[in-house]
Amino acid sequence: MDCSTSPCSIADYHDRARAVLSPSVYEYLALGAGHSHVVAENTRAFSRLLLQWRCLRGVKNVDMTTSVLGHTICSPICVSPTAMHKVACTDGEKAMARACSRAGTLMTLSSWSTFSMEDVQAAGGIDSLRWLQMYMSPDRSFVQQFVRRAEHSGFKALVVTVDAPRAAVRYANMRNRFTLPTHLTLAHYTAASGNHLKEFGSSSFHNALAHINRTLRWTDILWLKTITHLPIVVKGVMSGDDAKEALRHGVDAIWVSNHGGRQLDGTPATIDVLAEVVQAVDGRVEVYVDGGVRSGTDVLKALALGAHAVFVGR
Repeated sequence: MDCSTSPCSIADYHDRARAVLSPSVYEYLALGAGHSHVVAENTRAFSRLLLQWRCLRGVKNVDMTTSVLGHTICSPICVSPTAMHKVACTDGEKAMARACSRAGTLMTLSSWSTFSMEDVQAAGGIDSLRWLQMYMSPDRSFVQQFVRRAEHSGFKALVVTVDAPRAAVRYANMRNRFTLPTHLTLAHYTAASGNHLKEFGSSSFHNALAHINRTLRWTDILWLKTITHLPIVVKGVMSGDDAKEALRHGVDAIWVSNHGGRQLDGTPATIDVLAEVVQAVDGRVEVYVDGGVRSGTDVLKALALGAHAVFVGR
């Protein structure tokens, strides 16, 4: 590859994006909660880990194929749920679905998608593997409707985000007065509730959180299990104690995540707590991780510390 004309690394793509996106959209995508310390720490933590290789092992034939919840994928690198792709790309989540299908890997669709789950499934192909991320609304009829749509559309698991009970304080978005362009909507919430959720900021951002349950407890996970046959993955576990709670409440997989540093500044890096969670789980369910992954060696480090798969996205 000619790196003078084509990006060769995630950092190269980052620089390209910064050059073409508006400052407010770039900072919405690139920065995080508070002063974005955790965004930087997620990446720094990987750089502190060193690889100790073994030599003369014969690596002519390398097979990166693995599986997640019983479904085969071409590599352990999967795609995290990220909101509002159309702020950066006209085809938005549809383009991501097509790319993941070509790569033979898993895409997790955000419930804050700018295309509906049905449209994304159609774009990516029903035979490709996709999970659906969700927030647990206090309106259980809304949750039931959302889950039924996911099942009918062919999603293979539900990813419940458990680390965002309130709106994050994001200084960059507040300074920029970041807003979702008026021609875009959050497809799932528009169809279900009539709430277009067009504006994001220090106060109107709360409109987007209307369906997030601030009283969410582990018993809500038990209830969710009663209304669906889909596996349930909890995303946002950052300690061994919470991992054990997740196991006690019957989850099918655990996802170590600090929301990419976008929810609470001052938390540990995900790679720094991964081993603790893996030890607590002790092989009983699969453990995934995201946050700060910027290279193949970062993926290798996460796998070496016990992750079953590694998720990327911004």
